[in-house]
Amino acid sequence: MRQSTAAAAILVWLGTASTAGAAEFKNEIGMTFRLLPAGTFTMGSPSDEPSRDQDETEHQVTISRPFYMQTTEVTQGQWQEIMGSNPSHHADCGPDCPVETVSWFEVQEFIETLNRRTGHNYRLPTEAEFEYAARAGSTTAFANGPITQTSCDFDPALDAIGWYCYNAGDSVQPVARKQPNAWGLYDMHGNLWEWCADSWDGSPYAPEPVVDPLSPSPSADNNRVIRSGGWATEAWFVRSANRDWCKPHYRNDFLGFRLVLPAVDPGQAARKE
Repeated sequence: MRQSTAAAAILVWLGTASTAGAAEFKNEIGMTFRLLPAGTFTMGSPSDEPSRDQDETEHQVTISRPFYMQTTEVTQGQWQEIMGSNPSHHADCGPDCPVETVSWFEVQEFIETLNRRTGHNYRLPTEAEFEYAARAGSTTAFANGPITQTSCDFDPALDAIGWYCYNAGDSVQPVARKQPNAWGLYDMHGNLWEWCADSWDGSPYAPEPVVDPLSPSPSADNNRVIRSGGWATEAWFVRSANRDWCKPHYRNDFLGFRLVLPAVDPGQAARKE
């Protein structure tokens, strides 16, 4: 596939080489990002996928612009670096474990502080971007294969790529200890549920094709989408298509996040002028 001019310019900016078709870079506080291509995929789950929910209507989604996705959840060390404290219930897990026990509102404060410090434009992924990244071109329940167990039993595909109630030992785990998906992203299945940008109203997806979907701007009390499943959840929660929600003020030790960055970053463009 021929690189676009914008993507080539980004590679020059980062000073990195292409790996499996995607540029990778590390920012000022050690967050690593992969450049994901624009593309079209089927969001949701087929009717015969074990334990699917009725809100997972299959529909075509186009992600019209490439974007950078953090390769892991934001870690406790990265949160400490920006916010000066560590709110995690599992703080004894160490700086390489994902930060948890953070509300959606607290995540917004982190992002605002990080953006002021770096001059970039980091944000939470949309729900569509998250599933697109989690699938990494796959169409099965997990990025590396179909689901064979829906409970806390051994599932060979999931055990290789994610932390869930079968293998996590009743605790969050350090990031990037399982296999990455085809796009070099870790822990997209399990370890922690992850906040997304979208609000949630409980409705199934509409079946019509959409481009760059994002739910309308939510009010302060609207539920927010969470994705990925976590260290305490059964295997079916960890499927690429699975959706859930939490109130934005809610915090728990199974809930964290990762960031995305637009491929054309206004902060970097301003510094190059």
